[in-house]
Amino acid sequence: MTITKNKYALSAWDLSELLAEPSEQEISARMAEVEEEVRAFEKLRDLLQAESLTADDVTEALRRYESILRKAWTLAYYAMLWFSADTQSTPAITLQNRMQQALTDIQNRLLFFELWWKGLDDARAAHLTPDAAVEPDYAFFLQDLRRTRPYTLDEKSEQIINLKDANGITGLMTVYSMLTNRLEFTLTVDGEERKLTRDALMSYVYSPDAQMRAAAYQELYRVYGDESKVLAQIYNNRVRDWWNEQVQLRGYASPIAVRNVANDVPDAAVETLLEVVARNAPVFQRYFKLKAKWLGMEKLRRYDIYAPLTASDRTIEYGDAVELVLDTFRRFDPDVAALVQRVFDQKHIDSEVRKGKRGGAFCATVRPDVTPYVLLNYTGKVRDVATLAHELGHALHSMLAAKHSILTHHPSLPLAETASVFAEMLLTDRLLAEERDPLVRRDLLASAVDDMYATVMRQTFFVLFEKAAHQAILENASQDRLNELYMENLRHQFGDSLEIAPEFQHEWVSIPHIYHTPFYCYAYSFGQLLVLALYRRYQQEGDAFKPGYLKLLAYGGAARPEQMLREAGVDIADPDFWQGGFDVIAGMIDELEAM
Repeated sequence: MTITKNKYALSAWDLSELLAEPSEQEISARMAEVEEEVRAFEKLRDLLQAESLTADDVTEALRRYESILRKAWTLAYYAMLWFSADTQSTPAITLQNRMQQALTDIQNRLLFFELWWKGLDDARAAHLTPDAAVEPDYAFFLQDLRRTRPYTLDEKSEQIINLKDANGITGLMTVYSMLTNRLEFTLTVDGEERKLTRDALMSYVYSPDAQMRAAAYQELYRVYGDESKVLAQIYNNRVRDWWNEQVQLRGYASPIAVRNVANDVPDAAVETLLEVVARNAPVFQRYFKLKAKWLGMEKLRRYDIYAPLTASDRTIEYGDAVELVLDTFRRFDPDVAALVQRVFDQKHIDSEVRKGKRGGAFCATVRPDVTPYVLLNYTGKVRDVATLAHELGHALHSMLAAKHSILTHHPSLPLAETASVFAEMLLTDRLLAEERDPLVRRDLLASAVDDMYATVMRQTFFVLFEKAAHQAILENASQDRLNELYMENLRHQFGDSLEIAPEFQHEWVSIPHIYHTPFYCYAYSFGQLLVLALYRRYQQEGDAFKPGYLKLLAYGGAARPEQMLREAGVDIADPDFWQGGFDVIAGMIDELEAM
């Protein structure tokens, strides 16, 4: 397609909607307002014990609770977003630390409300639950709170954990971010030695030059290898803290069960997903063997899995990428595109690469009534366009669910990836449909399979490593043993399809998710395989598919995942459902082989 000159340029975001300026006067005034509301809420403690308490009283308490969260989270997100934009900024770090402490204090002082609710017997809770026909979000929030009733401690213990976390494990995770985001990497490009951020360095693993791909990975793990003792010790503390609090104190069945309960996905369904993915490792092993043949290599190296099939250093200007993605949303549904457009119109996107900026990409939803903020590090590669579509898919999901309360707005993690992965598939499908050159079509299809490897297989094997690593650390395993476990994980994943260089033993210390949100990564596999099934239905049903899909997104987190998916015709406990996703991937590989 021909794209005309457009209005979009790489930029930082504008956070002024959240806070006009981070002056002490403004922050103190906002915090004073929150403090006043918290004090008033604390006075409800005695009222909640009254026999005369009604469902209307509980509704009013929830409105006040919600107001406190809206105001406190606005400041906390401002601090997080400012820190993400510049992790080396002393004022940003100071404000983030201050807000973490303030949130911990607020959380502790509001804790009595959730603990009171979880402590009620079922009959009393049913009597006090707001009418779901009138206040559906409040009713669902209260019902959902009771799911974690078996894992909740007494108020004093919960307060102690909150206080210790703020200065302990949460602080340690901030240190991990600061340590890793400050890292610089050196790579010789076109005879010139360059200092690069991680995101800029990783763009070279997609290079058509085999030596450049190897050099990029070698430099990545040289630097992380130098830091690995400290990073491994941080992980050791993360794992022990997770076990001590979640399993020993709270009584969760296992470390991963904590995430499953938070996601509201049964342990058995998650185990089925992990087993089906592991069993299908040969699907991608076959692909990597084919890819070696297409690249004229006897066997791929781990350095080569994202190698392009043709020597194209094609780049896409940021403005053109934005126009392409917005137009793709527009073709799916003009109303959807209008929502996504708000991210740009309101300058809620930070797209440029800067030293000290957080790596990777994310979408942050502050409140239902605030257009989400999107961070990415755009380097001009075709994959960056897919990342843009992915993060804007997240933003769309949030905006479609904007009618819900801040208490029920966020979808659970496995469903959180639905709109983002679907947006990527819309983009890929469009590019494939418009491309007439068979070699370029092969590249696009191979790139889509590469991404599915990264989203399905790779993410699941991260979780399989986490399960093994958590157990090993509790058995006092050394860093060397963890490195060995990671290499065993890679050998299981890749079989005899490629060669794995020894420096990949350090890869695990470079994976932020296993530090910040243990066992998070299966949500990507869940989301991708779910979307493959949904997208196949979209291709079959066309416009008739859209209302049900948009309804699924509009739920946000205001219904249980199993209910939402059952309405969409999905049984997450059925191995055949997950296998169906792999059948689609295998079909794509068949199509590639036939080209």
